[in-house]
Amino acid sequence: METLFGIDYPTLWFLVVGGLFSGYAILDGFDFGAGAWHLFFKKEKSRRLALNAIGPVWDGNEVWLVIGGGALFAGFPVMYATLFSGMYVPFMLFLLVIIMRAVSIEFRSKEPMLWWRKMWDISYSISSIMLPFLLGIVLGNVLLGMPLGEGFEYEGEGFLSFLNPYAIMVGISTLALMMSHGAIYLLLKTEGRMYAKLKLLLKKGMIFFMVSFSITSLYTLIYIPHLSDTFRGNPELFVVPLAALLCIANVPRLANKKKFGKAFLFSSLTISLLLVLVAIELYPNLLYSTLDPKYTITVYNAASSDKSLGIMLTFAAIGAPLVLGYTAFVYVTFRGKVKIDETSY
Repeated sequence: METLFGIDYPTLWFLVVGGLFSGYAILDGFDFGAGAWHLFFKKEKSRRLALNAIGPVWDGNEVWLVIGGGALFAGFPVMYATLFSGMYVPFMLFLLVIIMRAVSIEFRSKEPMLWWRKMWDISYSISSIMLPFLLGIVLGNVLLGMPLGEGFEYEGEGFLSFLNPYAIMVGISTLALMMSHGAIYLLLKTEGRMYAKLKLLLKKGMIFFMVSFSITSLYTLIYIPHLSDTFRGNPELFVVPLAALLCIANVPRLANKKKFGKAFLFSSLTISLLLVLVAIELYPNLLYSTLDPKYTITVYNAASSDKSLGIMLTFAAIGAPLVLGYTAFVYVTFRGKVKIDETSY
């Protein structure tokens, strides 16, 4: 098996995919969160400000999802096929809702009628709530494991089998995290009365996240023991959950000091560290089989050939700086507080 810097190609590609999904969670996460708060703003101007805060960046943020999905398909086709077969319903709902969200953003300001704007406001907010919840549902099922049989075939029963209690808890925790992340972003982009209201909403969002995250973590430790096996064997890895907890605790501290730029940074670090935690809990597994461990999908039995991975790693090394550079350019260009004009949403 070929290696680079002493790391085998399947593991490297696992890190690439994880990095792409982390970037997506951080960037699209805040505009999901901003949308989830949308109906809490009662005034037309406030809703337009919230929409225009994400206006220049929301569609660019979704590029990370496209690249991440493509990287998963190219590097781990077995995982991609099995996961999408087992999670067909939530993924189709996700696709429907992400389309409705885009339509809502674009159509809302096309007509001046009150009923028209209210309709798209509701559509936008509900879709922004559903997207992180559905992603959390999928993540919860991946962490819990799925009924995989011979040939890595999904053998689950029931149309709604993906809606198990643990997946729902992870979905709610993901939504709560994104709502807090989104509120911080909106605080960076707004001023006046809306800014004052968002400070109160952020406090509620942080309480919502801390409660849901604590319940989910406790359930994980008690009822899903296979996720803590790696930590029991490597106690030095406990530095990762400790760092995540410190980042979570630092967000409200910085917010109380009105240092929202640093709060946003630590909120982003929280998302990254929680996904690193997920990666540690899973590796080298990608999808645990609840029927028989021998049918578990790993980074090795799901990976493309070393030659394919080597070529893709070369493209990733060239493409990653371009994507990062473009993303940084967009955010620097549109930095500062939001102003409404005739071209705004």
